[in-house]
Amino acid sequence: DLIVHVRDITHPETNLQKATVLSVLKNLNLPSRLFDSMVEVHNKVDLIERYKPTEENALAISALHGHGLEELKEEIEKKILIATGKKILTVNVNLEGPQLSWLYKEATVQEVEVMPEDGTARVKVIIGNSAFGRYKSLFPN
Repeated sequence: DLIVHVRDITHPETNLQKATVLSVLKNLNLPSRLFDSMVEVHNKVDLIERYKPTEENALAISALHGHGLEELKEEIEKKILIATGKKILTVNVNLEGPQLSWLYKEATVQEVEVMPEDGTARVKVIIGNSAFGRYKSLFPN
């Protein structure tokens, strides 16, 4: 669903390495949408003082120090959701009904926050449009 191209930005041949990787990927006849959504990651920015990527949409990280990893995670999540046609939603469910069980079967449940005072839960899910449409028709409230 997604290509993440991580480069050692301190390597003297980093631009040549990028060109080589792109050439190999193109020779694999991958769908063009993969190239359009590719995440470019510049690693080892801790070794270059005040590094700023010159390439559009490149993310600067230091895996060693954890710099930029949260932004990378968010970008990967965003691109995967777009590529798969899914979204992240929080829905309120009645714990006495079948909604939570249905969501576990038909979606990816990320988080469940139970509200014991009223027998409900807030459920954070990753779900496709068609599955969410089925959910709404089965559980209109």
